[in-house]
Amino acid sequence: MRLAARPVGLPDESSWQLTEEPVGTPGAGEVLVRTLCLSLDPAMRGWMNDVRSYIPPVGIGEVMRAAGVGRVVASGDERFAEGAYISGAVGVQEYAVLRGDDLLPVDLDVAPPARWLGALGMSGMTAYFGLLDVGAPKEGDVVVVSGAAGATGSLVGQIAKLKGCKVIGIAGGADKCRWLVDELGFDAAIDYKSDDLKAALKEHAPKGVDVYFDNVGGEMLDTVLARLARGARVVICGAISQYNATESVHGPKNYMQLLVARARMEGFVVFDYANRFREAAKELAGWIAEGKLVAREDIVDGGVDAFPATLNKLFGGENTGKLILRLAD
Repeated sequence: MRLAARPVGLPDESSWQLTEEPVGTPGAGEVLVRTLCLSLDPAMRGWMNDVRSYIPPVGIGEVMRAAGVGRVVASGDERFAEGAYISGAVGVQEYAVLRGDDLLPVDLDVAPPARWLGALGMSGMTAYFGLLDVGAPKEGDVVVVSGAAGATGSLVGQIAKLKGCKVIGIAGGADKCRWLVDELGFDAAIDYKSDDLKAALKEHAPKGVDVYFDNVGGEMLDTVLARLARGARVVICGAISQYNATESVHGPKNYMQLLVARARMEGFVVFDYANRFREAAKELAGWIAEGKLVAREDIVDGGVDAFPATLNKLFGGENTGKLILRLAD
């Protein structure tokens, strides 16, 4: 699946071109991989824009960037034998010739392929380092998470609970909110579609919010800024409410609350923590094995041609947990 045009607003069929070509042959230090499953992430929408960012945009005509898990079918790299499983930036394609230096081994005895893209992949790394290193929660802190039923938010809230915090999730719909409280152990969940967010925050966080992990941006960010406790930390992970905006991004109007609360707001990019990914994966896998952390994948089975519609599920809030496109077993 190649990027055919830069979308304005929500990507549609004109944004994509499905192509076929012969499978390549790996050279020295390369492997040929059969893609098994792909990670679908809100950040993909940003990669489609020709703007300055933390990573170059996907070029027109290039295969759409995507993380994935695959099986090695031919190898020119002694580190990866035929039949080995790997994770890396495989792209939205059935087969890919990739540099071994850019890949990580995947152990299916530890977790199935989809989990290596979710709780043990970028979503888990983002939740782990974004909360613990940037948010720096302390026992007893009130932690609020937006996009709380998504791949990253659902893990953030659970990790915060493991660290002794009170956790309030913001999600869309009664079913998602019930899942957060009943299955994941959040202390409270606010349905932004039906609840008064300002009033609900005042009810559940009467002394203010110590850590806000933001995946949504826009008006939701403004509302939470008004409820910050003194010394609060605001973690800017994403802003899914703004990704398909056709006008200027809605920036924070209540930013002066950072001054009033002596708070800080900090963005981060998970790739900056790459040298610590193994450390985080080991701890996350341990929590899952001990039953302390629930990992959920929302898996769609289909071919590469199912990618555009599956990606747009993210922006309609249709997924619960990590959204995965599974191309093969």
